[in-house]
Amino acid sequence: MKKIILSLLLTITLILSACNSGPSYDERGLVPEECQHLDNLEAWQPVWCDEFDEDGLPSSDHWAYDVGGHGWGNRELQYYTERNLNNAFVEDGTLHIRAIKESYQGSDYTSARLVSKYYGDWEYGRIQVKAMLPSGRGTWPAIWMLPSEWRYGGWPDSGEIDIMEYVGYDPGVVHGTIHTAAYNHMHGTQLGFSLDVPTAETEFHIYEMIWEPGKIDLFIDGEPFAYFAFNPQANIGRENYEAWPFDQPFHLILNLAIGGDWGGQQGVDAEAFPTEMKVEYVRVYQKDYAGMSQSAPTKVDRIEMAASSHDSVRIHWEKANHDVMVHYYEIYLDGVLLGDTTLNAFNIDDLEAATSYEIGLVAVDFAGHRSEMATHNVQTASTP
Repeated sequence: MKKIILSLLLTITLILSACNSGPSYDERGLVPEECQHLDNLEAWQPVWCDEFDEDGLPSSDHWAYDVGGHGWGNRELQYYTERNLNNAFVEDGTLHIRAIKESYQGSDYTSARLVSKYYGDWEYGRIQVKAMLPSGRGTWPAIWMLPSEWRYGGWPDSGEIDIMEYVGYDPGVVHGTIHTAAYNHMHGTQLGFSLDVPTAETEFHIYEMIWEPGKIDLFIDGEPFAYFAFNPQANIGRENYEAWPFDQPFHLILNLAIGGDWGGQQGVDAEAFPTEMKVEYVRVYQKDYAGMSQSAPTKVDRIEMAASSHDSVRIHWEKANHDVMVHYYEIYLDGVLLGDTTLNAFNIDDLEAATSYEIGLVAVDFAGHRSEMATHNVQTASTP
């Protein structure tokens, strides 16, 4: 009898343990067959890759083309062709994007612009591109990202991430930049960094981005050179997306432009052509945030009213702690869900003047684990 009871207790314990543990984390669960040859980078799993190991046109399973010669918003001089082996081809394990001086469709140069849109679109991740950059005054190669859905409107409202830009008239200097509605060159508020890379045109280097909620870091050969993060105190008076629209899927672009507002500032050396950007590989990694999560985020702390008027308030708060990563914050107004944000600030509009409200915040992780609600009382100003 004692053996039967002991056996039952053991069985119940095992069942309860299994129920409480949830699904087990698979450190290779995100890796597709084509990327199985790549190791994880710590918790980052390879989810998309092109090693350029088949000669001919770039893989149609990975890349499409932007086509045309209308200046691309920057008064560029090239015509981007589609599936043209003269401008984009793979040979001996390397992708070549080649710019040629030739008259074509009203343009004086041809080149290529490869896009991963609909073949590779990611919200957060780690991207590595090993590339050698072209030489020649007037060249303007880039490894960059644009939004796939344009959730906040056209450029620059929905954002742009420049992992690497290079202009041939300034050899050996690599640039990394982001563009948003609030921060862009049209307003003189563009956010960017530069690094001297003397061998950029003669050797391959790894250009890398790590993008997680609220921050983007750029690296060259593993060394950090650019840091971007949302700062709630620096963006009072703005909607969150105006400063940080990077909470939506983006896709990758590899291109070689000629001339243009930046690349052509010192003219174009016609004797430099043909010239190429060469790429040995493109690798994209992501974390299984949901699978890694073992607990709920901590309760939000230090909620403050950053600004107020008779009909609106702006609040910001200290980010919640979590064993992996907070996905977003739910915002409640007097107990009613108002919205959510991946950032640690929020504008609340259409309020009544001279009225008290209770603001509630709940941090939610990628697995759906929820923190305890934190509350803060605010009062709008009197009618002006």
